Amino acid sequence: MKKVAAILSLTALVAISAKAFAAAPADTLAEVKKKGVLVAGVKDSLPPFGYIDEKTRTIIGYDIDFVNAIAKKLGVKVELKPVTSASRMPQLQEGNIDMIAATMTKNPERAKQIDFSHTYFFTGQKFITKKGSVKALKDLDGKRIGTAKGSTSEQNVKKAIPTATVLSFDDYPQAFLALQQGKVQAVTTDEAILAGILAKSPEKGKFEIPKVQISDEPYGLGMRKGDKNFVDFVNKTILEMEKSGEAKKIFDKWFGPKTDFHLQRNFKITADK
Repeated sequence: MKKVAAILSLTALVAISAKAFAAAPADTLAEVKKKGVLVAGVKDSLPPFGYIDEKTRTIIGYDIDFVNAIAKKLGVKVELKPVTSASRMPQLQEGNIDMIAATMTKNPERAKQIDFSHTYFFTGQKFITKKGSVKALKDLDGKRIGTAKGSTSEQNVKKAIPTATVLSFDDYPQAFLALQQGKVQAVTTDEAILAGILAKSPEKGKFEIPKVQISDEPYGLGMRKGDKNFVDFVNKTILEMEKSGEAKKIFDKWFGPKTDFHLQRNFKITADK
């Protein structure tokens, strides 16, 4: 009886695995063209990369503009699905989305599981703290620091400040709320994200981003491992966007002089070596 149960369990596991595998198309480029829709996993509460516009109730942002440009080149519509830092890779691998466009840092560990586009945004990991409370990294020794679950920020801060207590939240706005409530002494992630959070906060005058950086953070659009045709198409498109000036136009739209904060575009989209 136990043997029969074991065989049934194994059969069920194989069926589930086969279903998950079948859910992800072998050639996303062909599949997207066929269905006429590009499904992208994006952030919906993280200005200026992806957040809900109060007037239109639609998701807008830097990442979304890149998705729209790629979809336009493909001649298809766009469907945006909100994801978190922890859920975005499983959503891609299970076939629920065609692409990740959600402030995702490229690193060797992730590159073993999915493929990335060329870097389309470059920033560095820093902190939000109360004004004047942090001048150097040592000032965060033994402190409580908030970040997001499943992010590279979570991993980086544990390595950079081993004595700190890292509290992981579902997203960065929740981590910032914990800072406002005094539950943590700092929030850490990429500088561009931190700047976006502060720009939207009515209490931004109480906080700052000290000149303390613990890592470089190159963002890539995530696609399924081995999905070569789609990766090649996306890479070609964003290189064309750089050459035509469209990529810089998108950057200036979200980070230029007309926004609440200013970041210098100190990178150029180029083919990865």
